[in-house]
This record gives sequence, structure tokens and C-alpha cells, in this order.
Amino acid sequence: MSLRSNTWFCTLPLATFLVLLTGFGAASCQAENLLQSWQWALHSDPILAQAQASLEADLQSRPLARSAWWPHMGLSAGFGENTAGITGLGNPISQSYPSNNFSVNLTQTVFNGQAWTALAQADNRIQASEAALVYTQQQLALQLANAYFAVLQAEAQNRVAEEQEKLLTTLDQQTRATLEVGTGDLIAVHEARARLDAARSERIRAHNAVTVARRELQRLTHQETGALADLGSFEPMLPQPDNSADWVETALQNQPLIHQNEALLRIAQEQVEFNRRARWPVVNVQGISQHVMGAPFPNLDINQKGASLNMTMPLFDGGQITATVDQAQAQARASLQGLQGVRDQVTLNTQTAFLNLEDSVAQLEAAKTQVASSKISLEGTRTGYTVGTRSIVDVLNIATDYIRSEQSYNVALYSHVLARISLKAAAGLLSVADLESVNSLLHEGAHPVAP
Repeated sequence: MSLRSNTWFCTLPLATFLVLLTGFGAASCQAENLLQSWQWALHSDPILAQAQASLEADLQSRPLARSAWWPHMGLSAGFGENTAGITGLGNPISQSYPSNNFSVNLTQTVFNGQAWTALAQADNRIQASEAALVYTQQQLALQLANAYFAVLQAEAQNRVAEEQEKLLTTLDQQTRATLEVGTGDLIAVHEARARLDAARSERIRAHNAVTVARRELQRLTHQETGALADLGSFEPMLPQPDNSADWVETALQNQPLIHQNEALLRIAQEQVEFNRRARWPVVNVQGISQHVMGAPFPNLDINQKGASLNMTMPLFDGGQITATVDQAQAQARASLQGLQGVRDQVTLNTQTAFLNLEDSVAQLEAAKTQVASSKISLEGTRTGYTVGTRSIVDVLNIATDYIRSEQSYNVALYSHVLARISLKAAAGLLSVADLESVNSLLHEGAHPVAP
């Protein structure tokens, strides 16, 4: 099996990603195809920006953990004016005098077991944040594709609803005309009128669905939605490879949600060791240079330098360390079960997406056949009505079947394209290249025509 591994973001340095964001922000102001919509969403989505900011924050975990091993230097200084009355040390002293002091303190860690664990935790925290960003990016791409094709599907259904209204308007006029010349019947007129009223209601509903779908796309892109490029002619594709087990294996290796939870599990396991090492001694070297003048006695001047090797180690803490270790172990077990739950869900999602893509191919082929068959049936029934062998109710029923077949075709068409993207997302492989591949199926001004 040779499926692509996920290389969408995790191999991009932060600076490169920010350059891409800036470049995408300079795109044109009119959304015409899927890639342009993706560029705007990538630049403006607050969830993605939040994930990016979280990564930037977690990138500081490494220098923060490393700082425990660098020298720590501090400076303190003070200046004062004092009034003293001192007796019992010879002649009594009663005077005002200044005082000042300053010191420089340098501490260098020699041994700190918890600091080593903190470094490993920092690396895993960054890996978890990177995986979370990749997952957020892939989910945004999936949401955008769903919103984009939801607009196209809603517009296609709106065109079908308009077609249905025109067709039933024609039939309504025919029934009224036949009634006026004495060859029709009143029941047919009422039936045609009822069907036409229902079609008008459905057309209003379809028009509103277009508005709702466009607003959802606008929510993701933060741009006014103009005319969108629609699907041209293309051949439906089965999953490649056409083996569910291969896709599941790939998903378990590449799904960023799994990578994130694996890193979180390592952090939880390392926290157990971090808490356990609180019992270990901490050794550091300390140097100090100090000057004190005028304290505690006037004119007393002290200058001091020194160095020491210090060790601190807890002997009894009331059970605090034991409790924190037990707590961390329980949290690690919870993280392990959470990871297993994510793996199970990813497996199910991938299997479902695989079957949906396989099913979408069959559904699209069946919908094509149904549209062609329904159209022939409608033409034949209308001809039969003209020569008097079929009733107007027959025509209305067949017309309704024809319209429903067109609606089913639209659903099957756009569902197939989305099924391609959904399988890649479930396996953790969804990338800009996949959006480009789907975008190549789109053409400005095109509308898919049912056979």
C-alpha cells in the first residue's frame, strides 16, 4: 500500500506558514472557486487562528524548560537615611547617617531530575499542539468543501424547483384550456392547481435554502459570496486503493487527532515521573558578591564574596508527593483510554467514509439512469395525454417523479465529490493538493446537466 503521508503543515516552519497566510490574504475579492474560498477561510478563520496562537504559545515551552539549566543571576540594591541612638558600646551614639547595600547572586543548577522531565514534556506539548493545528486545518478544509458544495447543491435544487414550477404551470394551463373547450374535467383542473401551488411553495423553500447555504459559506470565508464555479463533466471514482483495511491502517498512522492524543499521553506519563522526582535532591552552585555600608552601625563597611555547593531534598511532606504521583498515574490511565477511544472513532470514521464513497458511485450511476428513464417516461405520458390514452393525473404523477429524479441526481452528484474529500479527511491525508484536484473539476458558469 502506498498512500501519501500527511505533509500539510507539520513540516512547514512557522515563518513559512505566516508567509502563506499573508499571500493568501492578497487574493482577489471575489470568490469564484473552491481554492479561492479556501484561501479566504485560511486567512480569516478564528478557530484556525486560535490553534496557531496556541502553537506559538507552546513553542515557548522548550526555552522555558531549558531555562532551568541556565545560570540565574540576580541583583539587589538599597539606599537609605537612618537615625540611630546606640548605647552600651562605649560612648553613646546619636546621629543621622546614610546606608547602602548591593549584592550580586549567581546560581547554576548541577542536578535537577524534574528539570530533565520538563524538557521531554515541552517537546511533547509542542508535538501535540502541532498535530492539533494540522487537524484544525484539515477540518476547516472539510467544512469549507461541505459549505461550498452545499451552495452549489442548493442552487441546483433551486433550478429544479423553478423547472418544476414552469412544467406544472404549463400543465395547469393545459387542463384549464381543455376544460374551457369541454374536453377536460374539473377534478383534473383542481389536481393540477394543487400540484402547482405545492411547486411554488417548494420553489420558495429552495430559494431560502440557497440563502442559508451562502451565509454558511460566508461564515467560513468572511467574504461576500458571488457566483461560484460549478462542476463540469467528470467520471466518478472509487476509493484508491479499493480496500478498507488499507485506508484504516493509513488513518491510524496519519490522523493528526491520533498524533495529538499520543503526545498528550506521553505528557501524562512523563508527569508521573516528574512528580516522583520531587523526592530527588536538587544540587546547585551559588556565588555571591555583597557590599553593605552603614548597617547596622554608622560607618560600618562590609564587602563579602563567597561560593557554595547547595543541596535540597524533602524528607517528609505529609504525603503530598505520593498523592501527586497517584493522581498523575490516574490521569495517565485516563489519557490512555482517551487515545484508544480516538483510535476506535478514527477507525469507524474511515470505514464509514470508505463505504460512503463506494456507495456514492453506485448512487450517482443509478441517479443518472433514473433521470434519463423518468424523462422518457414523462415525454411518453404527455404524448399519451395529448392523444387521449393517458389522464392528466398520470402526467402530473410522472412529472413529479421526473422532478424527484433530478433532485436525487443533484444530491448524488455533489455527495460523491464530498465523499472523496471526506475519506481523505478521515484518513488524515486531506491537503491542499486534494482541494486543487477537486477544484480542477469546477468551471466558471458551468452547471451540471442531468442526462
